[in-house]
Amino acid sequence: MDGFPIEGQVLLVTAAKASVPPNRLPELVDLVQADLRLRVDDYRVSYECIHDDDKYAAFFVESGHWNDIGRRLGFDRRDYEAVQRAHTEQLMRLGRETDRREEFDAALDIRECVLIGKDSEDPATDVAEQPVTRPRRERR
Repeated sequence: MDGFPIEGQVLLVTAAKASVPPNRLPELVDLVQADLRLRVDDYRVSYECIHDDDKYAAFFVESGHWNDIGRRLGFDRRDYEAVQRAHTEQLMRLGRETDRREEFDAALDIRECVLIGKDSEDPATDVAEQPVTRPRRERR
């Protein structure tokens, strides 16, 4: 997946600022995504979803959340901080593109963000909200 949902340019910029090798960052992002996708329902219930499109859903989470993710995945501080920085950089890019930069910047003063990628090829890993009252129809 090469760092999905973090765009390649964001990965390059983040890797230049982070204390991890550039080829390691996409691997770390992928490991985090595999974990986050299993928890997307918890994020939808517990956190503010600030953006949701066909690529990813973005959530504001409490300060220290990335430390918890890193500990859960066995990452050292540099690794989880690099992934956190990639998520933040991607959110700020979105903020510039949608004229929400100031809003996101202010929120990030007191919170952190988590982006959970969507895989439209596999509905089981898609973080799009599923209808609760009726099952999905199979396409023929």
